[in-house]
Amino acid sequence: MLAIASLGGDNATKEALNTNVTVTDTWAFFQARNIRQTSNEVAANDLRAQLLLHGDSLTDETRQQLQSQIDRYTATVARYEDDPTPDSRYPSGTGKQQLADYATAQEHRRDHALAQDPNFDFSTALFQIAIVLGSVAIVASSRPILGLSVVVGLAAVVLTLNGFFLFFDLPIG
Repeated sequence: MLAIASLGGDNATKEALNTNVTVTDTWAFFQARNIRQTSNEVAANDLRAQLLLHGDSLTDETRQQLQSQIDRYTATVARYEDDPTPDSRYPSGTGKQQLADYATAQEHRRDHALAQDPNFDFSTALFQIAIVLGSVAIVASSRPILGLSVVVGLAAVVLTLNGFFLFFDLPIG
């Protein structure tokens, strides 16, 4: 049981670390998308202002080129906001909406692993204490110490099961 609790704790720690990296990377990509989106919005607004200010003095061809560039910027802004095209790292898409949803889901995975980990830590410690108490009970031929060892071991089993299934929240952690 000690080995199982230790393995569960190691896995919960790895899951928390890996998903935390994914969360950080996803929010960084989200922020990069936001900056690019804002840059495109500013560029499109600048071109719109130029059309308003100088529209009468521009040739039709120049006006069409400016409008074409405005349309490209606007399309890029829309794509950065909502792009459900899957990516190897982001299966739900790379638009800001999809990135925010993905990052939030990863945060939940991370938080779940972080809630599991203290259970395994405490159960590992309790299993070790139970083993020591059991050894002392054998050497001292003491039934009360053996009983305490069993109680501590049962508490460790409960915490191990709680680590896997999260039946209840620990008041500390």
